[in-house]
Amino acid sequence: MTNTPTATPFSALSLAPAMLANLERLGYVEMTPIQAASLPIALAGHDLIAQSKTGSGKTAAFSLALLSRLDVRRPDVQAMILCPTRELADQVATEIRRLARAEENVKVLTLCGGTPMKPQTASLEHGAHIVVGTPGRIMDHLERGSLTLDSLNTLVLDEADRMLDMGFFDDIAKVARQCPKERQTLLFSATYPEGIAKLSQQFLRQPKEVKFEEQHDNSKIRQRFYEVTENERLHAVGLLLNHYRPVSTLAFCNTKQQCRDLLDVLRAQGFHALALHGELDQRERDQVLIQFANRSCSVLVATDVAARGLDIAQLEAVINVDVTPDPETYVHRIGRTGRADQDGWALSLASMDEMGRVGGIEQALKREVEWHPLAELKPASNEPLLPPMETLQILGGRKEKIRPGDVLGALTGEAGFSGEQIGKINVTDFSTYVAVERSIARNALRKLNSGKIKGKKVKARAMEE
Repeated sequence: MTNTPTATPFSALSLAPAMLANLERLGYVEMTPIQAASLPIALAGHDLIAQSKTGSGKTAAFSLALLSRLDVRRPDVQAMILCPTRELADQVATEIRRLARAEENVKVLTLCGGTPMKPQTASLEHGAHIVVGTPGRIMDHLERGSLTLDSLNTLVLDEADRMLDMGFFDDIAKVARQCPKERQTLLFSATYPEGIAKLSQQFLRQPKEVKFEEQHDNSKIRQRFYEVTENERLHAVGLLLNHYRPVSTLAFCNTKQQCRDLLDVLRAQGFHALALHGELDQRERDQVLIQFANRSCSVLVATDVAARGLDIAQLEAVINVDVTPDPETYVHRIGRTGRADQDGWALSLASMDEMGRVGGIEQALKREVEWHPLAELKPASNEPLLPPMETLQILGGRKEKIRPGDVLGALTGEAGFSGEQIGKINVTDFSTYVAVERSIARNALRKLNSGKIKGKKVKARAMEE
């Protein structure tokens, strides 16, 4: 389906005036192609399979559809969104809350693994209109009877391909079977593996399909290959970083050991690097992802398994430290950069032993890759490559009823910093993480420790210590 350049305003949809006014306040004026194609279908009550990449505006597409059918006076769960990861579930819930401001008291709950069940069960007892969660945890609540779906009218499967990648097919199937038959199901997926067809045959009723074939605009991803010897490989990553100077880089290694070795080398060279591998517990993984996503870590070193379900909005470069034996994995790795309207670098290091794998990639890309000599990599600056932000951790989170607004208020109010100097704020159950510009980090830490949040003294520390 080709996209016509004429933009359609949201006001062309049959949405309530209060909703349209709220959309305008939020800066939603014209629909993205996926919104323009899917919203009329979803608002008309049809089941839908929509193929679209992350960052295309799909969250607003399904959120507006489910909010239009919501009856706030009934404290029952009327819509449910299944997501592959907790990070995505949090993003989706935040977006739905913003879009739901037109209505009074819409309750949105996130139900994800890695956090205690008890508080979630207590929240469910108080009633919720919309739940967003990961399949495993939603299954747990259904089995315990703490979540009932008798009043559900909309089921959304978000990033369905990633949920299938992560082995959630059976959980999704069990959840879908517990939903009322007379419901609307909306399935969003960036790619179209065979599991999607299987899901849709089982759980969607005569779905309409919306496909945008341009998976990633590959012209936005500039790919370069460098030949290295095994001895040069890890050192060459630093050369690439100093030459291209990307703000955020995801460096892929084929093994956990290679991740550890590269992390040691990068840190010794003065880079702010963190690693993501299978041996981290959920809390450590969360801390790594928070620091990378809020731009206070320059390089995230990861294996393919560890990086599954990872979605970072602004990623300037992907470095393939090792060539993957699977060409599809290569395409998937580099597709994480050059998102939305940004360009990205995909830089690969290959030894003579890996030339066969490079050949496989060339076949998959249907063209030859571009080779550059290592010798042309010159540092673009003598300054060390520092991330723009630093993360401060505040002890206390949701359990203490801390909200992002409280932290922003503390820093921009009494402490006197500007909103522009504060980055992402992530509130977890027991901790709150706030990214601040590197230049104000020390000062912000002092002010937080000497001031109050919600009338209480708090303890904060810099994550880089």
